Amino acid sequence: MNGPHDLGGQHGFGPVAPEKDEPTFHAEWEKRALGLTLSCGAFGAWTIDESRHARENIPPATYLSASYYEIWLRALQTLLERHGFASTKELASGVMTGPGATPKRVLKADMVEGVLAKGGPCDRPAAGPAIYKPGDRVRTRNFNPETHTRLPRYVRGRVGTVEAVQGSFVFPDDNAHGKGENPQWVYTVVFDAAEIWGEGAQKGLTVSIDAWESYLEPA
Repeated sequence: MNGPHDLGGQHGFGPVAPEKDEPTFHAEWEKRALGLTLSCGAFGAWTIDESRHARENIPPATYLSASYYEIWLRALQTLLERHGFASTKELASGVMTGPGATPKRVLKADMVEGVLAKGGPCDRPAAGPAIYKPGDRVRTRNFNPETHTRLPRYVRGRVGTVEAVQGSFVFPDDNAHGKGENPQWVYTVVFDAAEIWGEGAQKGLTVSIDAWESYLEPA
């Protein structure tokens, strides 16, 4: 999906300027936003890939004017409504008017530390061996899907070199839309800056991405 989240190489957004000694949270409500997102994710009704796609679908003007955790909350509202846990009216008023869907599981306070420590591993065995190996020249697919994808827009249709085989992992493009995990091999691919940016690119600069196998074809 070519949404407002995919900013790589676009003009007008200024340089990346990390905040010195940036706090984990800038306001108390951000802690609650994180807690709500994690606890609702534990319901088992959607995947991390579906939640990412929900953020990508926020209208560009709203997305680009929102803070990090505002984006999380807006996407969470979409997911809660989509899966029947809350209605539009309930989300607007903060008052429950019906029972709503039943979660598969509920994250209790005493479970949080263990759940966060465990994380959410997404490595899975692939159906077959890896097609590419380090040193292979590959080209990324040039596509513009309306659905979720983890292939950045600025590297599509570009030629690079496989640097490493990272293992096999859940394919997010399918998993975001309920099509199953369908694991694929993931490769680190390195591109010369001139291949991506063309004339005027900084000499000696390279850009690397992690790409699922179906994003690639032999160059």
